[in-house]
Amino acid sequence: MDTLLAELEGSAAGKSEIAAQTVSRAALSGQNACFAEADGLYAQYNRVHESLVALSKSLGDQIEYLSLGVHAAAVGFDNVDDDVRRRFYEIQARLDKEHEKARGEKDGRSEPRNDEKQSDSGWAAE
Repeated sequence: MDTLLAELEGSAAGKSEIAAQTVSRAALSGQNACFAEADGLYAQYNRVHESLVALSKSLGDQIEYLSLGVHAAAVGFDNVDDDVRRRFYEIQARLDKEHEKARGEKDGRSEPRNDEKQSDSGWAAE
């Protein structure tokens, strides 16, 4: 599994490669050409590209998060290094923040209500 994930990250589908795959505005209609349809296409391309980059990063985080959790379950939570615990919590915080943001956008709010915030889960803090 780790080999496949490493190959994925090193391929054109890896998050750094996806982020690097951009198109300039001039590529759609030439330098400084007034072309409203090209402007619209460029805006939509950038919107979709930003969403794909965010999705790729989130997917990578989720895979690493699950991998760390599986490792911790295999060796026992008490036997997990502090660095692994710290990394787990960092990813968990990022994923929780993304989830809250997405939930707020879905409901038409910029911030979730207090009763919708998720409780802390995962390993016990030391």
